[in-house]
Amino acid sequence: TQLFIPFFKDVSLELGALFVVLTYFVIVGSSNAVNLTDGLDGLAILPSVMVGGALAIIAYVTGHFKFADYLHIPYIAGAGELIVFCGALAGAGLGFLWFNTYPAQVFMGDVGALALGAALGTVAVITRHEIVFFIMGGIFVLETVSVILQVASFKLTGRRIFRMAPIHHHYELKGWPEPRVIVRFWIITVVLVLFGLATLKLR
Repeated sequence: TQLFIPFFKDVSLELGALFVVLTYFVIVGSSNAVNLTDGLDGLAILPSVMVGGALAIIAYVTGHFKFADYLHIPYIAGAGELIVFCGALAGAGLGFLWFNTYPAQVFMGDVGALALGAALGTVAVITRHEIVFFIMGGIFVLETVSVILQVASFKLTGRRIFRMAPIHHHYELKGWPEPRVIVRFWIITVVLVLFGLATLKLR
């Protein structure tokens, strides 16, 4: 029932019963965040694959006592088995991307996006890397925050912050071609995933 803080050795917050609230927030939040991101061809699936692959690495080191002790991260017995699940998720995602890349022939819809986000959030909770997951899934967070800000601003002031929310539509309305928006968001995800993995050692 602890929330482990990256960048620090053996620093954690004891949540007690609030751990249930954190778990609910991470899983439901990530589920809806991926769903909001799934608005352009391939925009949601490749970041999900990259984050899933990174979570596979985290699951492996978390479930390996010597690696966990060396990296000063919590050791979770059996967490290494999640690498199979994450690998399946990443592999299926790449296969889906083959047909979902612009212009898309297949779409995942709400059922796929909600399930995918929930799966990533569940792995993050099991491996006790919720904050690192928050960093790696920065694009998902950005998309969600843009919707929250847009709705709040419109209801309180009657004005819109963005031309359209989620934010990928804002850039489309600014004149960016769809492939440019998609690839640039992919690039941001690559950087964030690498940064998230770096937190394993930067303690």
